[in-house]
Amino acid sequence: MDLHEAQSWLVEFQSQLSLQFQKMPGSGIFLRYVKSSYQNDPIRSAVELFLFLFAIRYLLAPSYSTQKKSYVTLTEEEVDELVDDWTPEPLVAPQTSFEEAENERIPVIVGPTGPKTKLSSGRTVTNLASYNFYNLIGNETLKEKAIQALRTYGVGPCGPPGFYGTQDVHMKTEADIAAYLGASACILYAQAFSTIPSVIPAFSKRGDIIVADRAVNYAIRKGIQISRSTVRWYDHNDLEDMQRVLERVVKEQAKKPLTRRFIVTEGLFENVGDMADIPKIIELKLRYKFRLILDETWSFGVLGRTGRGITEHQNVDAAEVDMIIGSLAGPLCAGGGFCAGSQEIVEHQRISAAAYTFSAALPAMLATTASEVLHMLETNSDMLTQVKENIKTMWTQLDPRSDWVHCTSSMENPIMLLVLKAEVVSGKKLTTSDQEQLLQDVVDESLVNGVLITRLKSMPRAVNVTAKDIGWELQPALKVCITSGLSKREIEKAGITIRHAITKVVSKRK
Repeated sequence: MDLHEAQSWLVEFQSQLSLQFQKMPGSGIFLRYVKSSYQNDPIRSAVELFLFLFAIRYLLAPSYSTQKKSYVTLTEEEVDELVDDWTPEPLVAPQTSFEEAENERIPVIVGPTGPKTKLSSGRTVTNLASYNFYNLIGNETLKEKAIQALRTYGVGPCGPPGFYGTQDVHMKTEADIAAYLGASACILYAQAFSTIPSVIPAFSKRGDIIVADRAVNYAIRKGIQISRSTVRWYDHNDLEDMQRVLERVVKEQAKKPLTRRFIVTEGLFENVGDMADIPKIIELKLRYKFRLILDETWSFGVLGRTGRGITEHQNVDAAEVDMIIGSLAGPLCAGGGFCAGSQEIVEHQRISAAAYTFSAALPAMLATTASEVLHMLETNSDMLTQVKENIKTMWTQLDPRSDWVHCTSSMENPIMLLVLKAEVVSGKKLTTSDQEQLLQDVVDESLVNGVLITRLKSMPRAVNVTAKDIGWELQPALKVCITSGLSKREIEKAGITIRHAITKVVSKRK
């Protein structure tokens, strides 16, 4: 066959193929679509052709079994031997003898935890061990509001907020908190403790940077751990060290891909009691382009003229803080927690925060109680004034008059943390365990004399933890919680009792 005959055959074959194709149903529509598509967008036709050929190849590819065994088969004896040799790691460390003895002596409260509390032994003691700062537990107005909400909405919604758990009272409480703080929006959580461990990993992921104070509380540490972010610690409340850490992070990340960067700190520190310098921290976070996550669990409802927290106390616009986390279960005597910030930050948490997405919503009666307490704080400044007066009264009885302890808390903090003075610890050569035992004896001695206080509990340690993993060490302390439910004279008497108990116990230690 010469070239001319080959061309004639090819033309004849093409015409026959075209004729057969035109006989197929819908062939005309397909040809018009291809022609118009190619005329307007040839790239689109090329992509569609590639996808069409890929689909044909995928359908014609040979199948394979996902059940194919690619691992070593063990005999029953080998499996049993491996099981016998395996020792599971305990979920928590075993109790020490000191902890066992302490648990046996824990007093049991009968009835509400008011300023005067009845114990199971029948004694009535002065209660300085609960967070009833404003004596709201016995407030009849709050009781009536809670009962009314209970009869209207039931005990709880029994469903997550994103499904059918959100009720009108939740939306009202969110709006009340946002307006109270001066933030754009707010989101409610059902548990106070799980709020910040959910907020942090909702925004900070693996590869992101977190710069945090070494003394942050246990909930924050769990949130940082869950996030799997890179952590850089700075010395407690040392802003010069914080600035050095921020500068080092910026230099390290200069030639790396852009990451999210966060500063995490507290308003009033749970483990020390002192206060953060928020204006200076905001200045640093703006300079080095970080976002600020502020935990106001213990400062919200306490600091400021109307209890709006550390932002009001230090004259800071709440909008300058990216995320404000607070508790409704402590000073407000309700339940749950919240995160306030911009609208975008709040809406992101509704689909990304674990404690919000996978937990039942806050009971309506607790949301109603929180809103009512906020209204009381806003309209009745005498509530905060009485607490502040009682704090001053207790300070005059303990900190300057005791030769053995001093208070690490700020003057505005109703939770007074009393630690042994450095010269006492060094002079008596006290280890951390010795200090804990000594302070527990003070707690027991105070209770014998009619005053209920407690100790600052250390953060739970992981099993097989090393000294390098511990980092910042919590100093043992007594915890004295001030309440407005006691008169000035009753506070003075309780302070004298605590001071005498400290003197009696510590002076006996050689």
